[in-house]
Amino acid sequence: MLTFAGVAHPWLCDTMGHLNVRHYAAMFDDASFQLLGRLTGVKADAAIGWADVRHEVEFRHETPAGTLLAIHSGLVRVGRSSLTYRHTMTGSVSDELHAVSTVTSVRFDLVARRSVALDPETRSRAEGLMPAAHA
Repeated sequence: MLTFAGVAHPWLCDTMGHLNVRHYAAMFDDASFQLLGRLTGVKADAAIGWADVRHEVEFRHETPAGTLLAIHSGLVRVGRSSLTYRHTMTGSVSDELHAVSTVTSVRFDLVARRSVALDPETRSRAEGLMPAAHA
């Protein structure tokens, strides 16, 4: 699913004119909020959140200033209390692959400071987005 659309503005670029690593991270983070929000919905319960425990990024192609970008996200694994998902950043116009980020996030009790099992609704939505569910 599309979780982010944006542009590599010049002020997001390094001295070589390419999107700086810190801004890839921000774009992938925005995509994560979109994906996780769609899975859990907007809830008033601020005591339960997500804790990222692993990030892996593969930079595949330089991203010069002015590049129009899209991030599509999908689930890779659903665990007891965690989700692993992949973000794929491409050029919106060129479809050139710029970067891939694989993230593991754990459902987290912000008061008790420990992981909690995924609730049945979130698990069901997540499993429905797994690639095998669409085969």
